Amino acid sequence: MRSEAGSASIVVVAILGLVLVLGAGAGDLARVLVTASRAQTAADAAALAAARELAVPSQVEPASVAADYATRNGATLVECTCVPGTFETEVLVEVPVGVLLLSSDDRVATARARAVVEVPGP
Repeated sequence: MRSEAGSASIVVVAILGLVLVLGAGAGDLARVLVTASRAQTAADAAALAAARELAVPSQVEPASVAADYATRNGATLVECTCVPGTFETEVLVEVPVGVLLLSSDDRVATARARAVVEVPGP
């Protein structure tokens, strides 16, 4: 006859390990979702600022204004489609997520936004 003493502790250790992995995954997911939200906010702000610059021009390039607003929101401007003579812009930004607990790769969140400024007619 074999003794089954200690078999419950193996099950408890396995369950605790599973709980730790699920907790780390939930933390990583929350971090990614918050970073994606920050990226979208930065893209929205950059697109609106560039569109405003197209509608009411100053001495600054619309892409520079978009880059400035993206940087203020913790993002990097990757692409800005800001055609002079139009009031429409489209931007793409990136925000670093960093190293996650369950992934050793450096991740980034990207977001795209489009803004159109309507200028009232005469």
